[in-house]
Amino acid sequence: MLLHTTPVAPNPRRVRFFLAEKGLSIPMHDVNLMALEHKTDAYAKINPLLTVPALELDDGAVLTESVAICRYIESLYPEPALFGRGGREQAFVEMWQRRMEFGLFAPVAMAFRHSHPRMAALEQPQFPEFAEAQRPRAIRMMRFVNDELAQRRFIANENFTIADITAFIAMELTKLARVEIPDDLPHLARWRAEVAARPGASA
Repeated sequence: MLLHTTPVAPNPRRVRFFLAEKGLSIPMHDVNLMALEHKTDAYAKINPLLTVPALELDDGAVLTESVAICRYIESLYPEPALFGRGGREQAFVEMWQRRMEFGLFAPVAMAFRHSHPRMAALEQPQFPEFAEAQRPRAIRMMRFVNDELAQRRFIANENFTIADITAFIAMELTKLARVEIPDDLPHLARWRAEVAARPGASA
């Protein structure tokens, strides 16, 4: 397998975090987004949608989308179970993963992509008004998650899962997205500090 990734983007970082939590190391190729390497004809042959990450499998097939890649890795290396065990637990992990994807990760990412000057070459056109509208959405989800984390250690349950990875990567992007994290979210702060100490956080 070969993972096409980039050190500067949140979605590839989700996959690297996932791999680190599994204790896995696979060959990687860094794609230079700022040099628009992902828009070259050579990369288009790997992923016609021109996005990273992309995982080239040993049989030549290419798997894209970060969570899909993580699901495939989980099928090969089921421990630790980052998508949950059994139908009920997996359903709740999926629920929280989707909540974090659409309620936190997406608003923060869109605020970043539509407001940061360095994103101008990648997000054409940028809509600053759209970015501004995303920030309150992200903060509302932070408050919701804070209340939930008063009841358990991690996002979906007492175990670390893909939902925590998605939420953490979103929180790491808040500074660049100019999303101000409220000071009155102690449970979110506790969770974030704990996740930041995990091996995958620096992947």
